[in-house]
Amino acid sequence: MRSTFSYRSAIFILLLGILTYLYGLDSRFAPKNGDEYPYMHIVRMTATAGSWLPLQSEMDGIKNTKPPLLFWQGIASSGWGSQWTLSALRWPSLIYTALTAFFLFLAVRRFSGKTQTGLLASLVWLSFFATYRYGRPFLTDPPEVFWLTLPFMALLYWGRAAFESKLLFPLLAASCFGLALLSKSFAYIVPASFALGLYYWRWRAWSISKFLIHDALKVILIALLALGVFSLWFLLDPFPEAVWKEFVLGENAGKFEARSANYLLDLIRGGDSIWMLLLTTLANAGLLIFVLLSTLWQCWRRRRFLSLEESLLFLLIAAFLVVFSLPSQRSGRYLLPVMPAFAALIALYWDRLPLWGFRIALILQLIILSALIWVGGHLQASHFLSDTGSWVYPIWHWALVLLSMALILIGLLWSNFCKTLALAGCFFCYCVLTSSLSPLEGALGRFDLATIQAVEGKEVWIPCDYRAKDEEYRLLLPSAHLHGYLAKDAGNIDHLINTYPLVAVQSPLGVTPQICESCKILGGRMEMRARHTDEEVKAMLMGDIGEHLFVYEYLIATPIKMTEPQSGKDACR
Repeated sequence: MRSTFSYRSAIFILLLGILTYLYGLDSRFAPKNGDEYPYMHIVRMTATAGSWLPLQSEMDGIKNTKPPLLFWQGIASSGWGSQWTLSALRWPSLIYTALTAFFLFLAVRRFSGKTQTGLLASLVWLSFFATYRYGRPFLTDPPEVFWLTLPFMALLYWGRAAFESKLLFPLLAASCFGLALLSKSFAYIVPASFALGLYYWRWRAWSISKFLIHDALKVILIALLALGVFSLWFLLDPFPEAVWKEFVLGENAGKFEARSANYLLDLIRGGDSIWMLLLTTLANAGLLIFVLLSTLWQCWRRRRFLSLEESLLFLLIAAFLVVFSLPSQRSGRYLLPVMPAFAALIALYWDRLPLWGFRIALILQLIILSALIWVGGHLQASHFLSDTGSWVYPIWHWALVLLSMALILIGLLWSNFCKTLALAGCFFCYCVLTSSLSPLEGALGRFDLATIQAVEGKEVWIPCDYRAKDEEYRLLLPSAHLHGYLAKDAGNIDHLINTYPLVAVQSPLGVTPQICESCKILGGRMEMRARHTDEEVKAMLMGDIGEHLFVYEYLIATPIKMTEPQSGKDACR
């Protein structure tokens, strides 16, 4: 029950958070969602076509999968594809995330009257694993969260002036919601309008007549204007019928179809049930999930004495939760726009929160760091790479690990530092996680310059276990023309070198593949495997990590001549 969040702590964690979000921004192994590569593919193809619309793609059924704002953002940030790097595509997402944190700080500081509480709210939100995972990569979530939450933060900041506004705030809200729809989906107008209606209703002291007289028309006009902004896609796209078929009917209406048995059964059981939606929403808080649970318990105990602002935060959460429980496909990712509200509640109740939630967070951080130390130590101490290289961490990596462990232990042992260090520990864990894979970001995980030059302008076949996986290889072999084969066949070297003229094959670490006399190994790199058998998992737990967690990928030139077009579908498509 102690208050230990001083300005000094706030500044320290703020700088740590900035470093955490910048560190590894261009990493291929950054926590993310698999949608990033298909989105990159659409950006690259659209930029190559030289026109903003229509969106272009070589993938069946994935062209108008999302509105164009994200792809226009990628086209602009990459200079029409001329600066094709992950950092070039991702930095706008980072700006959106920073702006969301900044406006959350302003709103909470304004209605709480405390700068420390505002800073705490923004830092807690940034410490959520879902924010870190979805707030940096090239995904629709950062702009969606920013534009959807901005009007609600404006209401919390300006209060009466915004609620009574007849023109300025409604135009601001309509513009923000419209840009959110152009970033993600027109469906978000439903929870956004519902939440806005609840806000106005609460402002009128739950008087239906006052709400209908003063505010109902404003909410309707805001929704219609936002949909008007979204409809610009149909007006500007030369093929609006394709947008209707692929996006409206395929991407959105399809989410109401029963996933297994029937709609009602799916609602109460299975991976898409309402209970799973609740659990995954709470899990968005990551290591602070038990802090969030203790906050909700405190709010429940004080439910009769909640302030206006606290009740508004809960109304925002409830509106999104109710609406997104209706589609048959339910995911905590759809509730990302309400995570700033959860963070604000944690900040408001920070001094009242018991220590047990923070201690659990520190224990979870300790477990994660211990696991990373164990894995990293085995990798650096082993000699599984033989002649292909070595897994070596710089000295600052171990310094970072030791500092993180020391601070987490201090938080566990000294109650006065428990809360502050539990918050800081989240950022330290993210930094150590990124640093633990840093050897793969260097020469060990990349083809050398000679290999890149050797395949320049040539057809290369690479393993694909996900749609548009070739976009990752395009970062490794930027000048090659890439085609995909099924990743499960990557170890079938004899078949591959007898099928393709230039192919990437995978072999266990330390095992050089046996190839024909006229074949030539052009180069190689180390890669992390995605799927493992039960026996391999057991072997890794016994310490044989490198041999099963990684493979070595060789680029092999063969005498095979392909005079006919490739038969069958590209595995990356």
